[in-house]
Amino acid sequence: MANKTTPLNATQVDKSKPKEKEYSLNDGNGLALRIKPIGTKVWIFNYQRPITKKRANLTLGKYPALSLAKARTKAIEARELLVDDIDPKDYRDEQLQSKQTKLNNTLQIVFDNWYAVKKTSIKELTARKLKQRLDKYLLSYMGKSPINEITAPQTIKVLQPLANEGKLETVGRICRNLNEIMTFAVNTGIIEHNRLAGIGKAFAAPKVTNQASLKPEELPKLLTALNYASIKLITRCLIEWQLHTMTRPSEAAGTRWDEIDIDNQLWNIPEERMKKGRPHTIPLTAQTLALLQTIKSITPESEFVFPGHTSRKKHVSSQTANKALERMGFKGQQTSHGLRALASTTLNEQGFDVDVIEAALSHVDKDKVRSAYNRTDYLERRKVVMNWWSNHIIEASNGFNSITGLQALRVAR
Repeated sequence: MANKTTPLNATQVDKSKPKEKEYSLNDGNGLALRIKPIGTKVWIFNYQRPITKKRANLTLGKYPALSLAKARTKAIEARELLVDDIDPKDYRDEQLQSKQTKLNNTLQIVFDNWYAVKKTSIKELTARKLKQRLDKYLLSYMGKSPINEITAPQTIKVLQPLANEGKLETVGRICRNLNEIMTFAVNTGIIEHNRLAGIGKAFAAPKVTNQASLKPEELPKLLTALNYASIKLITRCLIEWQLHTMTRPSEAAGTRWDEIDIDNQLWNIPEERMKKGRPHTIPLTAQTLALLQTIKSITPESEFVFPGHTSRKKHVSSQTANKALERMGFKGQQTSHGLRALASTTLNEQGFDVDVIEAALSHVDKDKVRSAYNRTDYLERRKVVMNWWSNHIIEASNGFNSITGLQALRVAR
């Protein structure tokens, strides 16, 4: 008859003393307290592994942090796993690995990994704004959350105050970025599916507001105001440059001298400076060439056509023209970006080919074959459009309310 082990009691456990050699006090059913020569007491669960049938020890914890009662509870849990042929040691290791994976895959960490890839395909300024936006409105609240535990209601709760402020466009951007992050997590094996796929539908869509723009017949009013405005001459040149070339504020403000091809009368903007990441060529007119001469004579030597006010190593802000228009009294009536709409409306009213106008505005054609055709044949047709537009601006200014008009007169003499 097998000897029956007498269960330990709390006093035995507490009073047990270290010996020269390590020894164990058995509690029964595989549980034992191992006492080491240095005095450390460790609870051990001895069992037979389900597959190999070999004996193994599972360390449950140290005494007194783990009491006798708690050690018995852990031993019972291990025996319950064995009933289902689950190795308790393997099970514990998997649980620890799962917890470690959660710690290593918080939203912040996954964002950092996603952002490292994302910023290689977008402009530096766009990447910086993206990071600032998510840091401020999302990661500061949810960055430490394991990504596999993030839920739609939790995320909506974080973004709702921003939506309540009416910043729906920002909310929309965050939702799109968050979906990209979650998709990245799915593709890299961190989570099985994106639980935030439809989160953007929880918020109202932002109202689409076009950039304020004057009517074509109001162009003379704009040019007259520009002529008498108390603004820096280089700022006035910038506004006229943007008006004549129909470019976006950032494209105009960042104009570089090495982009200007005087011989062929072209302005070649590289893809990294364009909104859609595609190079854009603009035919230069007599008026824009004259404007460049004026700028050259009034600005310090710089790689930029419109150098910054404090450093010639930088260009003026993309908001310079917009702020000047506001100071001129056009706030809510005309933005710098809206100058493109003013040009577009005027050219369409004059009956110019819509496709040629769209090409002049660098709107990306979804038909790639047609788009390639635009860049070749349309360039010659765009020269006609650009020359008409520049001449129209001079006529609207009566030849005197614009720098290009004055310069053109000097050149003519």
